[in-house]
Amino acid sequence: MALDELKSAIPDFAKDLKLNLGSVIGNSDLPQQQLWGTVLACAIASRSPKVLRELEPEAKANLSPEAYQAAKSAAAIMAMNNVFYRTRHLLSDPEYGNLRAGLRMNVIGNPGVEKVDFELWSLAVSAINGCGLCLDSHEQVLRKAGVDRETILEAVKIASVLQAVGATLDAEDTLAE
Repeated sequence: MALDELKSAIPDFAKDLKLNLGSVIGNSDLPQQQLWGTVLACAIASRSPKVLRELEPEAKANLSPEAYQAAKSAAAIMAMNNVFYRTRHLLSDPEYGNLRAGLRMNVIGNPGVEKVDFELWSLAVSAINGCGLCLDSHEQVLRKAGVDRETILEAVKIASVLQAVGATLDAEDTLAE
């Protein structure tokens, strides 16, 4: 199992990450599609080759081909949107917020899976990328669709743990060179 491989690669000083990784993935209450779509989208967003290499095969095995593509699409579109909307929000001139984005985002309207799942994956990626505007937007859509706070927080936990595992393992690889 790739999850066990990834956990065994985590150094002793990051034992909490190892425990959290097993917990947020191995003991998740999310339905399989939401769980593995979140894992795949966040593994991509973490930018860690090791995290992505270890978790992608299991995500692919647990997702339909449509959900697999949609999770990758969520990571891709949010990589763009998080930079754009975070920057527009952080600029001190509020007029940027009134300008048309002019960027294609068709996948958000037609992701190929349940809208709630895509929104959850987009929210998790936005947590990694640190876009407060996107976090608020996706959280509001999810809440209006009846998704509870616990489910939303579960996706954020997965995002935070995968980001931390990726940063830790990539740093260890760099230091070992």
